Amino acid sequence: MDILQYQKEFLSYLESKKWIHEPKNLYEPIDYILQLGGKRIRPVLTLMVADIFSNNVSKALPAALAVEVFHNFTLVHDDIMDDAPLRRGKATVHEKWNINTGILSGDAMLILAYQYFENYEPVVFQKLAKLFSKTALEVCDGQQLDVDFETRSDVTIPEYINMIRLKTSVLVAAALKMGAIVAETTEENASLIYDFGLNLGLAFQLQDDYLDTFGDPETFGKQVGGDIIENKKTYLYLKALEVANDDEKGKLQYFYKKKLNENSVKISEVRRIFELNDIPLLIKQEIANYTEKAFDTLAKMSIEDVDKQSLKDFGLWLMNRSV
Repeated sequence: MDILQYQKEFLSYLESKKWIHEPKNLYEPIDYILQLGGKRIRPVLTLMVADIFSNNVSKALPAALAVEVFHNFTLVHDDIMDDAPLRRGKATVHEKWNINTGILSGDAMLILAYQYFENYEPVVFQKLAKLFSKTALEVCDGQQLDVDFETRSDVTIPEYINMIRLKTSVLVAAALKMGAIVAETTEENASLIYDFGLNLGLAFQLQDDYLDTFGDPETFGKQVGGDIIENKKTYLYLKALEVANDDEKGKLQYFYKKKLNENSVKISEVRRIFELNDIPLLIKQEIANYTEKAFDTLAKMSIEDVDKQSLKDFGLWLMNRSV
């Protein structure tokens, strides 16, 4: 199966679920965020890995849905924390309803995600729940670090990489490992596929950072320049501080102390400084680095070459995406 087939299989399963029941104000926002689309990367990974290790995609569908529901829960709460107006080109949950609804519906999604593990036998259930709890807490750690970094002026690139590992990579890695757990493959395979996911997740988040500043507004689905508006100290910003001259560095730091009502000048000036210092090229090199590290892990895995190639193709697709 290819990526599109896994997506189709997952969407068919997602659409078979009836999300809306009483009280409607709790469940309609859940249905709304889950129907907003997106690439469904994490559930696709769960299905792909289960298929590779056991030739059984349908068995992994509840675990894949748990991953997707949890991921969307984090988006609902992240958007509240970031005061983001748009998600996938549409109004965010708290904008369409209100903040209280966003908080409560998000809480319900976290609980719903756990419920999908009840489809599995006790041994598999326990492994999934244990991995999921560890991952959920790490995602919270990453989110808190992200918030902390907003008020710090001494964030380093290694600290930033650690933050995105927690906030983004561990969920990609867990999605892969869940497929391995459902397939009941060896501990070594499950561990290696997790490491593959950690590096792939870092490449994915760095690509997201790049697209947030240099993406096409038509395809990106979020507000381009959102990280600059929010003064987020992404890899682009931290690398620029490392390589820019004193004048450019001063301008960057000046802009990143401001919260403005009108941001077009700020966005264009920051982008200009990034471009003058080859930051788009440097981040692309970093994305390629982490993708290669992920591919190196695949080499150690005891699976067919054709399956290694499927996972590689997925990594290359992620690295070259525009959305």
